[in-house]
Amino acid sequence: MLIETLDTGRIAIIGPGRLGTSFAYKFGRDGKRVAIYYKDADFCRTINREHLNPRHLTDDIARRLGGLDKVPRLASTVKATNDLDRIVDESDFIFLSVTMDRLPEILDQIEPILQRKTSRTCFISAIKGLSAVEKVCQLITPSQLIADRFYKMSDKISIVSLGGPFFDMDVALGNPVCLTVAGPKEMCQTVRGGFLAANRRELTSLYNFDIVGAEACGALKNIVANLKGVTDCLALGDSIPGTIFSRSGVEIRALSRILGGSFQAFQSQAGVGDMYVTLASEASKNHRYGSYFYEMFNGNPVATHLNVLKRIDGKPEGPNTILNVHKFLEKRNMYSPIFHCAYKIFNEERSQEGIREQIINATQFDRRTKEFIGPVSRMLYRLFPNRWYRRHQGFLSRS
Repeated sequence: MLIETLDTGRIAIIGPGRLGTSFAYKFGRDGKRVAIYYKDADFCRTINREHLNPRHLTDDIARRLGGLDKVPRLASTVKATNDLDRIVDESDFIFLSVTMDRLPEILDQIEPILQRKTSRTCFISAIKGLSAVEKVCQLITPSQLIADRFYKMSDKISIVSLGGPFFDMDVALGNPVCLTVAGPKEMCQTVRGGFLAANRRELTSLYNFDIVGAEACGALKNIVANLKGVTDCLALGDSIPGTIFSRSGVEIRALSRILGGSFQAFQSQAGVGDMYVTLASEASKNHRYGSYFYEMFNGNPVATHLNVLKRIDGKPEGPNTILNVHKFLEKRNMYSPIFHCAYKIFNEERSQEGIREQIINATQFDRRTKEFIGPVSRMLYRLFPNRWYRRHQGFLSRS
């Protein structure tokens, strides 16, 4: 089916959390017909009756604007349904805003419907996470997971990724946002023109060819935001955040390259731009997660994690991402002091003083002594990105 024949007048949203709801506001303001899928029929009836999300985002908008009566209602063209068959059958564009750990389950439900469907479908992924494939010792991004799951139907689907920097609150309220659209160029142009260009004072976009790199940066910066949230609770001065930002960038760039992204990914707005706002703003769930984790820490990381989640509307992706990244780093024997520090803090550490020492060790005792890569290493790094990197242990740990 030709891209030009796809219907950009309507879009389906799977995952009516904060992000899905914010884009429902945006697409509704632009006059699109929006179908929101959720399995709970009562939840759908409430959205259709009240034109508000009863579980996510609404309370925060009310606090921001000064009362529930001031919260804007979803447009009349926005409808919620628990009929997934209808959602997939009738929509050429499906916006995915579920968490990474829920994506496989959703794809399993979509697959038989997609097999029966005769027209083409474009998946627009706003998911920021990584999944571990332990059999092949690999991390995969959302677009890679979708492509792998539907590889037998590759002629019937396209995948586009939306990257930062953006927050759901700004999208919902129509504040100025410039996001990244990554994937096949022609389909990205269709998504940008059909869904993101109706009111460029509110929402505009830039194209990036590197979908894997953009997704890797969007996932990995959440780990750094968790760590930055903890650091902000410590009396370590005002200088150390700069070190955390810059040195984590080294690790993000290396991992992004290994996963199949390009070197330019971290220099894009989906890289440094998204990481900057995620680390610097209280609007970031992942930054708040780190702050709450330290404040509520009781010596048990698991219990603290569960308690923190009760205080946050929506699920921060950082904690799950660091678990998958840690497995990958361990199996690859890869030296990543910032990510290693994050794993220790949120999964192993037993005291607040220990948390403080983990951050100091990661930033002040890095085995690297140079900010630049030598000419020989630079050449080998470009030629063999999956093989030439600093090891945590062994001969190449000092190279």
